[in-house]
Amino acid sequence: MKTELCSFCLKSGILCQKCSAKVKAGEISDIDLKIARLLLSLEEKYPALQNVCFHKAVEVDKTLAIIVGHGDVPRLLGYSGKIMKALGEETGKSVRVLEYGVDDRKFLEDLFMPFSILTINTIWLPDGTTETRVILKRRRGSPAPFDVKALKEVARKVRKMSLRVEFAD
Repeated sequence: MKTELCSFCLKSGILCQKCSAKVKAGEISDIDLKIARLLLSLEEKYPALQNVCFHKAVEVDKTLAIIVGHGDVPRLLGYSGKIMKALGEETGKSVRVLEYGVDDRKFLEDLFMPFSILTINTIWLPDGTTETRVILKRRRGSPAPFDVKALKEVARKVRKMSLRVEFAD
C-alpha cells in the first residue's frame, strides 16, 4: 500500500522524524494513522491492497470516508466486499470509499452510492457563497442506507462543499 507514511513506521508503530513532522504539522491525523495501519494489516489477506494509494481518512459520527488514489476504489470494493466489511467491523463505522482528484459529479456518485444522482445544481446564495443541490433517485420504499447528515459533513471536510440533498421517487 502506498501512503504518505513510510511502511516501517506503520508496521512498527513508532514514527520516524519525517513522519512525526507530518503528524505535528497536521498533514496526517490520528484517524489517518489508524486506517493506514488497518489497511496494511489487511494487505496479507487481500493482495490487491498492495497497489492501493491511501490519501486520507475522514471520520464523521458513525461514518468513515476513505480517500484512495485514482482507480483504487474497485480494489477496495473487491473480494465480495470482504475488505469493506473488515474495515467496518474494525472501526465500528459505516465505510465510504472515495476517489482522490476526481470531478464533483464522480465524487458525489461515490459518496451517495448505491443511489443514482438525477441532478446536481449550484445554488448561489445572497451572501456570495454557493451550495450544491443533489437530487437522488430513491428506490421505492427503501430508506437511505447511509446517514445523509454525516455525508454532507464528509463533503464539507473533503471538498469544502456545502450540500443540500433531496430525494425524488
